[in-house]
Amino acid sequence: MSARVVYIHTVPSLVTPFNELSKELLPPGVDWFHIADEMLLKLVLAQGGLTPFIFRRVAEHVVAAYEAGATLVQVTCSSISPCVVASRPMVPVPVLKIDEPMVDQALQIGTKIGVVATVPTTLKPTTELVFERASHWGKEVQVESVLCEGAFSALMSGDGETHDRIVRQHLQDLMERTDVVVLAQASMARVAATISPEEQKAPILSSPRLAVEHLRRLLTN
Repeated sequence: MSARVVYIHTVPSLVTPFNELSKELLPPGVDWFHIADEMLLKLVLAQGGLTPFIFRRVAEHVVAAYEAGATLVQVTCSSISPCVVASRPMVPVPVLKIDEPMVDQALQIGTKIGVVATVPTTLKPTTELVFERASHWGKEVQVESVLCEGAFSALMSGDGETHDRIVRQHLQDLMERTDVVVLAQASMARVAATISPEEQKAPILSSPRLAVEHLRRLLTN
């Protein structure tokens, strides 16, 4: 049987961009499908963090993906990244965090790392992952974590312009003080794309493309 990637999303709108990245980057003959469970992120936000139910639910999706033939499982939400670790012993295939390749690349660039998010439930696990991966690579880092207050509520109310303005301002400020900035949520990538190379005083990294490039390396090695 050919290799199969299963993506687990908490935001259904991510299905389309990950389809596009998979078509572009994954090796020929590899297929993929998606599990989208928007209840997960809504509960995490409403409850202010992870609960035993969330851990069980993610594990159920991981096991279902494996039983459906997955050779790799990619979880695409940073807010539930701790659930990835808990689910790994349940299946004999890799279960991957969306932001680990991004963080590893950031650590190759510098030691002053900026982390930006629009919700605290994503900011915390991404920040913790930076320290975890820095320890793995034997590096000392300084991390500045920034919550874009008001951006998420603006986005949820349909005010994308306000969301983008708030995120852009925080990105511009953080680039002044860091070697590299990582986006804790893929939804902010569109804002980073509007900042010209001349304005980018530090690189801004987003997780989706880097994660799928990592999948390709795993599938071809």
